[in-house]
Amino acid sequence: MKVTPLKIPDVLLIEPRVFEDARGFFFESFREDIFRKETSLNVSFVQDNHSKSFQGVFRGFHYQLPPHAQGKLIRVIQGEVLDIAIDIRESSPSCGQYIAEILSSDNKKQLYIPEGFAHGFLTLSNTSEFLYKTTHFYHPQSEHCILWNDATLNFQWPKGLKIELSPKDLLGKSFESSPFFP
Repeated sequence: MKVTPLKIPDVLLIEPRVFEDARGFFFESFREDIFRKETSLNVSFVQDNHSKSFQGVFRGFHYQLPPHAQGKLIRVIQGEVLDIAIDIRESSPSCGQYIAEILSSDNKKQLYIPEGFAHGFLTLSNTSEFLYKTTHFYHPQSEHCILWNDATLNFQWPKGLKIELSPKDLLGKSFESSPFFP
């Protein structure tokens, strides 16, 4: 596996070693010993989540505050998404900055997003299936949501897509009024 720190170095792009031939492909999507060795992270994943979305669906920007904060290991098994992680760590020099990466079933790339980031993804293909592991269980009382089109973040969304959100995500708060990660 190849691990590349991104513009915000705590967010890691992970490219598994893929074995392809005329029959198809094989790769280890997660192997704890190699993950720990290559990332130098000592994290344990406790929950797997799987979602299916249609083109234009945006899910996010979600996060949980301590003691229920979640790190995530993300991948797409069908389709293509624009995956976005926003640094919400108050003490971080990159607080308010974000990482945006295309993840797809074709490129097989994964992202590791540590605790202290708000996360969301937009489905670019007709449909997508999205899998992610988390380091803590879902805890609704600790969950927060930053508004998808917050002016402070000034994220440039792909043109030509009608973005659809859940009623819960439509109630997201502005970046500046959201509680930050201590």
